[in-house]
Amino acid sequence: MFATIHHNMKKIRIITLITSAILLITVSCATGKNLPSPHEPDIPQDLTLLFAGDIMAHTPNFNMKDYDKIWEAISSLVSSCDLSFANIESPVMDSKAFSSYPDFNMQAQYPQAAINAGFNVFSIVNNHSNDQGLEGIEATREWSKNIQTQYKTSPRPLFFSGIRDYKNGEFTYQKIDINGWTVLFCAVTELLNRNTYTEYLNYVPSTEKSRTTFKEFLKKLREENNCDLFILSVHSDEAEYIADVNDARKKYYLSLLECGVDIVWANHPHVVRDWQTVGSETDMIPVKLIMYGNGNTISAQRTKPQFLKPSTPRDDTGDGLLLKVTFSKRGENGEIPPFIKKSEPYFITTYINENREFIIKYLDSEFISELTENENTKWASYLKERKIITERHKDNPIWQ
Repeated sequence: MFATIHHNMKKIRIITLITSAILLITVSCATGKNLPSPHEPDIPQDLTLLFAGDIMAHTPNFNMKDYDKIWEAISSLVSSCDLSFANIESPVMDSKAFSSYPDFNMQAQYPQAAINAGFNVFSIVNNHSNDQGLEGIEATREWSKNIQTQYKTSPRPLFFSGIRDYKNGEFTYQKIDINGWTVLFCAVTELLNRNTYTEYLNYVPSTEKSRTTFKEFLKKLREENNCDLFILSVHSDEAEYIADVNDARKKYYLSLLECGVDIVWANHPHVVRDWQTVGSETDMIPVKLIMYGNGNTISAQRTKPQFLKPSTPRDDTGDGLLLKVTFSKRGENGEIPPFIKKSEPYFITTYINENREFIIKYLDSEFISELTENENTKWASYLKERKIITERHKDNPIWQ
């Protein structure tokens, strides 16, 4: 008897399971979606970051009639990333004319073209920030605040750091919430071309005392601002046009990571340098990143390319690095740090076309082939060599 009951109950359970499966398939087909398990946690969305270098405006740059043309080749990449970072290497002031080296000034239409291309996070502090005195600092601050307000409700809001709100005020920073991630961003400079109005800028001279104070600031900033990633822009006081990085500099940037920083994004040398992902030797998973210099994103420092001798330091200033980094989360409550899922270098070059327009192109085989097909063999041969030189720069991982 008990065997019969057990057999019948087994049949009922099988029929119930089959019925449930049919119902699940029917609902799934009706909605066009796979239904998740009720116990399956939501998978956090990845975060894509793009790091460029210096946006400069020398005379040939601001003499162009259409600034959007500068960015056409790379705008799809820039706008496809959640956050795209660049350094604006000049005051931004419409009340004065454009001005080139040594006392730079941009009018707002020039960085607006970079914004149109998709850049949305900017450092506005560097050695040229006080080129136009206090007037230039305050004009740049007002421009950044006004345009940030203007874009606040847009699909791609803007963020700026580097200029204090008032004399001797706190260092400015941004807390960015995007796609389920919280990113802390702060920009500082170690160098100013003149010792005036320093109290209005996120200025950290490279003295032991200043750096000690700065490290305490970083620790406190991280502690007081819950975030997934802390990104620090450092405009260094290193010698320009040198690709090598000395050990003291490497050691200093590693010490900043120990203060809670996840990404050090450095610039100033105007040439492409190596970068380093940092992770634990236990699991060999990269979790932090140091960029020692991404070169010039746009400039006219290379006005006369040395077609027969393409390896000069001046020729190095015509190329740059766009580093795309994809972060992913581990764990449900942020108890495990995010990790670097993928890093992708895109090397770029400033090409001077037949109209003497300085525009950005990918430094790749496709563009070189295009030049060859158009019988522009001088530029094709030159960029073929520049490609070899630039691609020597790579990630040198650190496992601790």
